[in-house]
Parts: sequence; C-alpha cells; structure tokens
Amino acid sequence: MKTKLIVMLVVILGLSFTNCKEKEQTPIIEESKVDILNDDFPEAKAEIKKVIDDIFKCFQENDADKLIAHHIYGSKFTEFRNDEPRFGSEENEAYERGFVGAISNFDYTLGGLKIDVFGDVSVVTFEADFRPKIQEQTPQIWANVTLVFIKVNNTWKITHEHFSQFEKTKNV
Repeated sequence: MKTKLIVMLVVILGLSFTNCKEKEQTPIIEESKVDILNDDFPEAKAEIKKVIDDIFKCFQENDADKLIAHHIYGSKFTEFRNDEPRFGSEENEAYERGFVGAISNFDYTLGGLKIDVFGDVSVVTFEADFRPKIQEQTPQIWANVTLVFIKVNNTWKITHEHFSQFEKTKNV
C-alpha cells in the first residue's frame, strides 16, 4: 500500500511539474522591420534640414571652423567640384576655408531641396542659387549639389560633396 501511495505521489508531482512547465511561455519579441528604401524617416529629415540650415548660416557668419565641423574627414571623404578630379579631405577643407574667408555676404536659395534617408545615410540634392559677395562683386552661381551625410555619434556629417556649376538661362 505504501509503495502504491509513493508511486502515485511521484506521478502526481511529476505531472504537476510538467504542467507548470507547459504553462511557462517564452516572451515574444517583435522585431521592428525597417524598410530603408520606402520608409520616410521624418525625424531624421528634420535633423538633416537643421544641419543644412546651419551649414549655410556658417557661410553667412564667416565661421569656417563651424562649417568644417559639419564634415567627417578621413580616407572615405570625397568631393567632386565642377569638371575637376576627385578631391579628398585636405583639399576640401582648404577650399572651404578659403571660400568662407573670401566672402563678406552670402545670399542663397536652394531650389528643389530633396532629403532622402536610408537609415544612417542620407542623400541631399538641390539646385543652388548662390550669391556670395567677394570683395565688391556678387557673382550669381548656379549649381546642382549633392551632399551625402552619415550619422556618426548621433550627429549627421557630410562624407561626400558633389558640386556641378552650370549656366542658367532666364526665361524671358
């Protein structure tokens, strides 16, 4: 009798432990799917727009150091300017310091500004209408511009610039 009681007790305990384990559920972690080709990334676009506004404010305030800080210089930085060969970090910094230092006033319009975000990379394109005052002259500069930004330490930095100047004919 004692043997039957012990066997039944073992079976009951075994079943109760088994039932407890069956009731435990593995937590379900839902992955957020990011579609870098189709998602709009409005917060990132707003961040980049602020950076672009600040970049042009640097020109207006003749602040070359602040302008340079918007770049991520290194071996992966590249720039194309008009029909010239590709430039790297050193050439870009020297050019931008020289340009900012030469202007006394800077007016501009960015036509067709387009900000496309692909996660931590962004491609910004626009048709530039620059009117820098250099000495006593204010040339009209029209250009197609592409800026590639990458997000580094929660900050958007320029890693590539492409500037293609062109002649714009006015519709009369």
